Amino acid sequence: MNATLDGPRWWHGATLYQIYVRSWRDTDADGYGDLPGVIAGLDYLQWLGIDGIWLSPTMPSPDQDWGYDVSDYLAVHPEFGTLADMDKLIAEAGQRGIKVVLDLVPNHTSSAHAWFTDARSGRDSAHRGYYVWADPVKGEAGGSPPNNWRDATGGSAWTLDDASGQYYLHNFLPVMPDLNWWEPRVHEEFREIIRFWLDRGVAGFRVDVAHGLYKDAQLRDNPPLIGGGRLDGGFGLRPVYSSHQPETHAVYRDWRKICDGYTPQRLLLGETWMGDLGKMASYYGQNDELDLAFNFPFVFSEFSADALAGVVDRTLVALPAGASPVWMASNHDISRFPTRWGGGDERKARLALLVLATLPGTTTFYYGDEIAMADVAVPTELRRDRFTPGVGAGGRDAARTPMQWDASPSAGFTADGVTPWLPFGDHATRNVAAQREDPGSTLRLTRDLLALRRAAFGGHVARYERLPAPPGVWSYRSGSLLVTANFTGGPVPGPTGEVLAATEPGAVPGAALGPWQGLITRAS
Repeated sequence: MNATLDGPRWWHGATLYQIYVRSWRDTDADGYGDLPGVIAGLDYLQWLGIDGIWLSPTMPSPDQDWGYDVSDYLAVHPEFGTLADMDKLIAEAGQRGIKVVLDLVPNHTSSAHAWFTDARSGRDSAHRGYYVWADPVKGEAGGSPPNNWRDATGGSAWTLDDASGQYYLHNFLPVMPDLNWWEPRVHEEFREIIRFWLDRGVAGFRVDVAHGLYKDAQLRDNPPLIGGGRLDGGFGLRPVYSSHQPETHAVYRDWRKICDGYTPQRLLLGETWMGDLGKMASYYGQNDELDLAFNFPFVFSEFSADALAGVVDRTLVALPAGASPVWMASNHDISRFPTRWGGGDERKARLALLVLATLPGTTTFYYGDEIAMADVAVPTELRRDRFTPGVGAGGRDAARTPMQWDASPSAGFTADGVTPWLPFGDHATRNVAAQREDPGSTLRLTRDLLALRRAAFGGHVARYERLPAPPGVWSYRSGSLLVTANFTGGPVPGPTGEVLAATEPGAVPGAALGPWQGLITRAS
């Protein structure tokens, strides 16, 4: 494939919306969201101006990691519905001009998957090679893990299988064994999985742990982490050998050929958890690997003009010509941006929404972003996440609580009297129904911003140019839009020209921009 794309893609200039299905809408009164609930929300998403939805894992799972431990790649989790429900969702969404993107987990399976059940039945089993096995390192204790790799909980990434006397690898929980991508049959399995879902009409995949598929063939120790932050490693180690192997790129070139063989175009969106923007950009290949790679340095940036603008500048330099960046600020693994960036100040949340809506490429919203839904302090006894049970005010559960549809006792999420799987947040004061009726609400602002985005950017990656601005102000041209964002606690001079949108109602050209306010005018 050429280094530049041969035409526009549907995600260029588009807005994706991540739905954590379990927390979106419950239609069968079991306390969990489901696929019929997603269907019931499609009219709302069409009204909001969404181009595509990315669904959290919908495949069968024991839910040790809430769907990211897959036990069957070719079916739907019974708690969510059936394949017929998925087919209906794809069809109903398509009638509203909305694409459906599924979460695909190729790095590991559940230990309940039939492949692993067979693999651990003996060293000569048919699926033994589907997983990463290694002999103990002999020592005084009679045998220790093959290397120093740590899993996501901080413990050893190896668990001993007593029956066979070998260790198996798990970069996450022990019930989530890593697949062995050195095994050709694993490649063929995933080709069939991808085709199965694409043939049903899904618009593509968000690829979980996209950088992690291959592991070092020699299983060498990871080196110490010296400096760096949460995106560069963990538990004192840099994951040089447990992820980021060059062979992974060939997988995405293979998958890209499959996806590009479908009409209309299908998307490969990678979860590329890394702090090096050049390394992140490498997963685009020469526009022949991933179509989009998530930008975590942007997510974890300081909420300031220079910090955010600096990430944008470096990203656009790093990407291959014609590639589309993708921006987000919240998801199911991290704190919501109204909490992390806004600290409860809704002006900051509205400013963040304005920036997300006007950056070139693709933008991704997490359910509830549009109403400035914040983290919820989940009591310890109500937490469900095994990775972060004792972290902060609720760990990852804090950002996974049910969608706040209205002010009723059930928040419009489930039937009256049903206990939701996680507790509600401040739904009595912050919900869709109330904000939909208020022309000055954050929800209505978001809808206006997305309409402007679609009109200005739809079908292409807008040209971006950072402009001179006073300290603490981020001013940039994005296609036909001129954006001025005040990241200071005081007033700054405002731009002149036709006002297209503003974080505060009644904005006047040339008037001062107040603290944490943003304004969009038409570029000359």
